[in-house]
Amino acid sequence: MRRFLHLILFCLLAFPLFLKAQYATEIHVAQDGSGDFATIQAAIDATKSFPDKPITIYIADGVYEEKVVVPAWNPHLTLKGESREGTIIRWGDYFDSIDRGRNSTFMTATLSVEARDFRAENLTIVNTAGPVGQAVAVSVSGDRCAFVNCSILGHQDTLYVAGENHRQYFRNCLIEGTTDFIFGEATAVFESCEIRAKSNSFLTAASTPKGTFYGLVFLDCKLTADEGIDEVYLGRPWRDYARTVFIRCEMGSHIRSLGWDNWSTPSREQTTFYGEYASTGPGASPEQRADWAHQLSRKQARLYTPLHILGGWVIDHLAE
Repeated sequence: MRRFLHLILFCLLAFPLFLKAQYATEIHVAQDGSGDFATIQAAIDATKSFPDKPITIYIADGVYEEKVVVPAWNPHLTLKGESREGTIIRWGDYFDSIDRGRNSTFMTATLSVEARDFRAENLTIVNTAGPVGQAVAVSVSGDRCAFVNCSILGHQDTLYVAGENHRQYFRNCLIEGTTDFIFGEATAVFESCEIRAKSNSFLTAASTPKGTFYGLVFLDCKLTADEGIDEVYLGRPWRDYARTVFIRCEMGSHIRSLGWDNWSTPSREQTTFYGEYASTGPGASPEQRADWAHQLSRKQARLYTPLHILGGWVIDHLAE
């Protein structure tokens, strides 16, 4: 009898642990019905909230015409495509189509990431609206989010990096657009990425919070442009304390020699921090840059590494 009671007690104690472990950590999405789900959003909706172990959603090649949201209660989630060129997420919302007032821009994203500790790999994410105004392809507001080997494509406001002092990392990505197509207040590192301009306008529009040392940082990136594009600024300040720095970047001839614009607000020349170090290519014109921008010393440039900027969490992403 005593042994029976001990067995019942053991089962009662072990049952919560058993339940805790019962959820899928690998989920497969395929449009042909061979996976667990046919859409990406259905797979995300089926994941465990606040999981104890990371969850990976593997996405087979295909064009997924859907608007995808990763909610805050789905941290530690990876979306991994079969191939960058073949796994495509598309949607076409834009400011006027949303039509919900002055903040409609922030509701247009094809992919919205609200969760922390998110990773995307081998994906192409597109806002298909075209040159019709603000139309976000990717909006990231979670902390410790990484995009590796992805293409993020759109026109105006392609990539919104959000979250005050949140850290985001982009490696080996293609990001293209027209006006202010990388914008926001997050601390974001772009390493070995191609930044492609599709119009004569502005690459970046940082809104870095006051007191934040890093804002948008581009490391060993290549700045390219569509044919006929020849007057592009590196950035302009969306807010007073914008910070944007390019380190060892190759700049095409489309980059204007002045480099930076004050967004018709001269007072921002005193509060922003725009800098470069060891720029190369025909668009590198350090002696002709705006006199309120900075050419960094080697000592200053040493502070601009993923580890310094983002903290230890990014080491895992560098290793993969």
